[in-house]
Amino acid sequence: MATEIRVPTLGESVSEATIGKWFKKPGEAVKADEPLVELETDKVTLEVNAPAAGVLGEIVAKEGETVGVNALLGSITAGGAAVAAAPKPAAEAPKPAAAAPAPAASGA
Repeated sequence: MATEIRVPTLGESVSEATIGKWFKKPGEAVKADEPLVELETDKVTLEVNAPAAGVLGEIVAKEGETVGVNALLGSITAGGAAVAAAPKPAAEAPKPAAAAPAPAASGA
């Protein structure tokens, strides 16, 4: 299930912002409350934090685009974090297994 990343309320008289910079790329893991994107208005520059942990999915609003309040910026895939983390332990597992037989062969 994907969690949407949306433009927050920007202020009393501010109705739109420009996408300044994305701090993450699609496919990168994100933590809850981690800054994802910078929005610039005529009054303030603010960061939009991740609403949930997971993997950054599609980026809908590209850098330089103007977006309104509550506009969709992108999405975070919750299930993707477990899939992305799975290959790392699997890659590490054969290394200790390869080292274990060597002492056993020497001891015999």
